[in-house]
Amino acid sequence: MDVSFSEADRQFQTEVRTWLETAWPQSMREKQRRSALERLSKADRVAWQKRLAERGWAARNWPAEYGGARFSAMQNYIFELECARVGAPGVIPFGITMVAPVIMKFGTPEQKQKYLPDILATNVWWCQGYSEPGSGSDLASLKTRAEDRGDHYVVNGVKTWTTLAQYADWIFCLVRTSQEAKTQLGISFLLIDMKSPGIEVRPIITLDQPKPGYQEINMVYFTDVVVPKENLVGEQGKGWTCAKYLLEFERGNAYSPALKGAMQHLDGIARATPDGRGGVIADDPAFKTRFDQIQVELLAMEYTELRILGALSAGQNVGPESSILKTRGTELQQAVTELAMAIAGAYMAPLDESTPADDDNFQAIGPAAHNGVAQDYFNTRKVSIYAGSNEIQRNIMSKLVLGL
Repeated sequence: MDVSFSEADRQFQTEVRTWLETAWPQSMREKQRRSALERLSKADRVAWQKRLAERGWAARNWPAEYGGARFSAMQNYIFELECARVGAPGVIPFGITMVAPVIMKFGTPEQKQKYLPDILATNVWWCQGYSEPGSGSDLASLKTRAEDRGDHYVVNGVKTWTTLAQYADWIFCLVRTSQEAKTQLGISFLLIDMKSPGIEVRPIITLDQPKPGYQEINMVYFTDVVVPKENLVGEQGKGWTCAKYLLEFERGNAYSPALKGAMQHLDGIARATPDGRGGVIADDPAFKTRFDQIQVELLAMEYTELRILGALSAGQNVGPESSILKTRGTELQQAVTELAMAIAGAYMAPLDESTPADDDNFQAIGPAAHNGVAQDYFNTRKVSIYAGSNEIQRNIMSKLVLGL
């Protein structure tokens, strides 16, 4: 097992680090640090992804023929590590890392020509239409129907937990085109223009709402929505194959770069936060024990990630390791937000426009360092559920590793 960086890897790391110094401006770094009171806007996200596209690094895993960077597994890891170091966000995944690979794999030449260039340039914002009320982890039970009308479909149903659908130009959807005894059959993969008559987006306001007017997830309703037949990806009734292929990309994350950056940030905050007894939080024995435990668990996961990257670089396939990483990575994401809550204490209470600027209960360290902690904690409860809940991941591991 080789988990070390080669000389070429280190040169690439220097290249990325140098580019990020100017490409991810200080103004955006400050905006990121202000956390939940000032989330990155759609314009911020689009501008960043366009900057990545100009550099040729937006689609890191795409083949060169479609304009991709063709990063190696190790280069991709290094890129994420350096972005986490400066707080630069990843790309919005729904277009570049989710629907695009499906179009490349199953789409027609016309679909590839129509959709891929705009996805790469972030000219189009996508969202995902998978989950429904009553159909989440048991996705095959979905009920949104697409009735075949010859040259088009008529779609009726509802999708839920649809992230950032209020911004989306297009949605990729799993819909039922026929009733089969086996529920995975009869499902098709459709691309739907969000401007189509009959689509309604309603916000879901969650506990992590940082200020009035902000929301991340939505309900999307389809009422007699007409979708041209050319928007079908792959064969009719074979959408489950597309869905499984897409989930490989949704789960294929390296968690340790962002978590290492978060832990470094928390370490600095803990060293600056009074413990109320004349010291700082970082020196509290109970806190230090928990902090060190998470660091050890994170290091163990990082070495697992590097082992997998080494195997991928050597041309080997990985099996249940993706489920292992998804489970441990999301659990550690939640653990880090719990650690942040322990540091913040009373400061974790959200600040908004109603908080007096001269409120003595919120000194400089409070608003700058701690606001948004509670929102991040609430938001991160979802990570062990989406892309296949951790309970399902454990079932996969028990089957593939233990043969149970």
